[in-house]
Amino acid sequence: MAPPLAQWSNPLAMDSDLNDPHSMGTTIIGVTYEGGVVLGADSRTSTGIYVANRASDKITQLTDNVYVCRSGSAADSQIVSDYVRYFLHQHTIQLGQPATVKVAANLLRLFSYQNKNMLQTGLIVGGWDKYEGGQIYSIPLGGTILRQPFTIGGSGSSYLYGFFDQAWKEGMSKDEAEKLVVKAVSLAIARDGASGGVVRTVIINGDGVTRNFYSGDALPLWHEELEPRNSLLDILSAASSPEPMSINFKQALKSSITRICYLFDKP
Repeated sequence: MAPPLAQWSNPLAMDSDLNDPHSMGTTIIGVTYEGGVVLGADSRTSTGIYVANRASDKITQLTDNVYVCRSGSAADSQIVSDYVRYFLHQHTIQLGQPATVKVAANLLRLFSYQNKNMLQTGLIVGGWDKYEGGQIYSIPLGGTILRQPFTIGGSGSSYLYGFFDQAWKEGMSKDEAEKLVVKAVSLAIARDGASGGVVRTVIINGDGVTRNFYSGDALPLWHEELEPRNSLLDILSAASSPEPMSINFKQALKSSITRICYLFDKP
């Protein structure tokens, strides 16, 4: 077996990634609130190690009141969504009224389960109907269906379970729910290399549907994305100023030098 770094020294090996399937190693979120649901997703689509699309829309409309967040193989999730949208349209014509969220979710579950050996896709269905209000359904790989007050999916979800355990609460307002979704997706973008780009949200309630867009420069920064503060470079640059050295500056400089000596084991 070739060493892992061999592909980086061979341009032809890297080009082979361009033939890989488009994958939405992604972050998708669905949250219920008092009166409706909020869906959110990032926008990065990758092909191997390449970013194939940095602004893809991963929240797809199924009916006027039901949307689905897609993760996994882009082709698989798109074709499943197209089939389900077609059958829901026929269902609406036959009944003379919009399909419920539960019907849409179970149709997606049926397609996913019956083709589980061929599909690589995880879905989150969210919507509102007059019978049960706002609903969120999770359909992971294999075709299981779970109704939950909130759910997360995609590669970025592994960084968010603890965050949601602490941050989610029952009976949130619409604004609180959307802020939670945007904050969570931006946190996953900061940690997960397969998530990135912009954040899109869809708010669904009895008044209709609202779609919002948050560009990358409007998202909160986390961890290593933040500007460094009180670093050694800041201290040394302050030392070159003509102002006299303050006591706090002396203490900070002494502390920084002590840490450097400790790291290099030179007292």
